[in-house]
Amino acid sequence: MATHDTAHSLDAAPFDVGACPSPAYVVDDALLRRNLELLGRVQAESGAKILLALKGFAMWNTFPLVSQYLVGTTASGQDEARLGAETFGGEVHVYSPAFTAPEMDVVLRYADHLSFNSPSQWRHFRETVRAAPRRVSCGLRVNPEHSTGEVALYDPCAPGSRLGTRAIDLSPGDVEGLEGLHFHALCEQNSDALEATLAAFETRFGQYLAGMRWVNFGGGHHITRADYDIERLVRVIRDFKARYPHLEVYLEPGEAIALNTGYLVCSVLDIVDNDGPIAILDTSATAHMPDVLEMPYRPEIIGGAKPGEKTHTYRLGGTTCLAGDVIGDYAFDRPLEIGDRLVFTDMAHYTMVKTTTFNGIRLPAICRIDETSREVRTVKTFGYVDYMQRLS
Repeated sequence: MATHDTAHSLDAAPFDVGACPSPAYVVDDALLRRNLELLGRVQAESGAKILLALKGFAMWNTFPLVSQYLVGTTASGQDEARLGAETFGGEVHVYSPAFTAPEMDVVLRYADHLSFNSPSQWRHFRETVRAAPRRVSCGLRVNPEHSTGEVALYDPCAPGSRLGTRAIDLSPGDVEGLEGLHFHALCEQNSDALEATLAAFETRFGQYLAGMRWVNFGGGHHITRADYDIERLVRVIRDFKARYPHLEVYLEPGEAIALNTGYLVCSVLDIVDNDGPIAILDTSATAHMPDVLEMPYRPEIIGGAKPGEKTHTYRLGGTTCLAGDVIGDYAFDRPLEIGDRLVFTDMAHYTMVKTTTFNGIRLPAICRIDETSREVRTVKTFGYVDYMQRLS
């Protein structure tokens, strides 16, 4: 995940941190619109279509805003496909490493584009798709075998990857009846990585493009990051479309839509000492921001700094029983006190979609900041029933 440049004190937060429950995810509509306007510009200048990847950001309360700019959603299975169709509208694209027969029956009610992971899955479901009551454009996810990322956990092109079909495993007969190819190889990367990956894709799979109608460039495009090279992205897409004028191009970034648009507000519950002060928060790395442990990365806090950069340093930990439920070490200008509210930045994407109720810890509330009034509105809270209904 990317990080914010942060101000010194909690008073510098661009909203009233006391106006929401604790803990709470807070999405700023003004920042979200800023991202969407940039993505709209990319679509207009490049001719590509951009989809919202629900695996990264699925706060459907914001979809009336997001759908003003993007053409649809991309889903990883039946429930995301239904959510996109019912709350967003527009095009619905679906991909999964493998589908079950019951899931396929549901997916075919909502999908406009459907990408299979392997020729065997396409062969298995080809007749089911043809018998569907609505037309679905089918494609194949391919593996360009070109790794550009730094974190192996997020590299679909790593040796032994189960994601996508390699060129060596594909023959012309395997793509019979298919209308598109889909590759996804990036993670939080700039357009130079896309340019290199696209070259590898064309080298390995260019022979199949003449008979296709669309190509999906997948996700991992950090388009709304401050240093992202928009001009290169537009040029790469336009050059590709010039080479293949019959092809529609799609991008499905997971992070770019909500990058740097949201916060996680939490409170200090207790302060203990074990070779230094430890602040226990009413949030959790493992339950509420799992990428902190999985990526791993260190989120920024408004008013916080790295150890040694300010006077008072604390280790921040969560309320679960996991010994490693630690967010990191942070320094502050003044001592923390029980009841203080802390604000983590860049907490809109890959947070709400990945939360758990481990230990019965409640999910953070979900709030929005109004673009004009700057008032904070709570749109969802969670309680016992949300935990109980996950089990039986």
